[in-house]
Amino acid sequence: MSSLAFRNVRASPNDPVSAWPIEAIQAALERGGLSHWRKLTAAIRAQPWGPVSRRVEEVLSHSRPYGVAEAMERSISAARREAEEMERHLVAEEVKGLIERSGLSRTRFATRIGTSASRLSTYATGKVTPSAALLLRMRRAAEEAGD
Repeated sequence: MSSLAFRNVRASPNDPVSAWPIEAIQAALERGGLSHWRKLTAAIRAQPWGPVSRRVEEVLSHSRPYGVAEAMERSISAARREAEEMERHLVAEEVKGLIERSGLSRTRFATRIGTSASRLSTYATGKVTPSAALLLRMRRAAEEAGD
């Protein structure tokens, strides 16, 4: 790592970035090197809406280090996009599992939760994510049908 020093904070560039206060993140973005930016990017990928991502966004709202600002913004956007895709996939898998667990046909299951078979299909493929209320309804329908 390049020689980066944090001033007036109780953190070191060698600490995990989750321990870096906003001032340290600003210093790393403005005066750090590739190794520091990689540490930040790894933390962002691990938790796209987590505290490190939020601190980086806050720094970038008032400091625009040349070349780094755009790269970090792209990193946050990409990490969030990937997380949302994974979440959509997990919800679709849960929907498929609930339909299967219910033992009902897709048409009967859809009727039981108050939607159409074609709309249910979009939930099961991940093209559309059901609302939280509808997902709860699906869980209840699977439990009731399985009894």
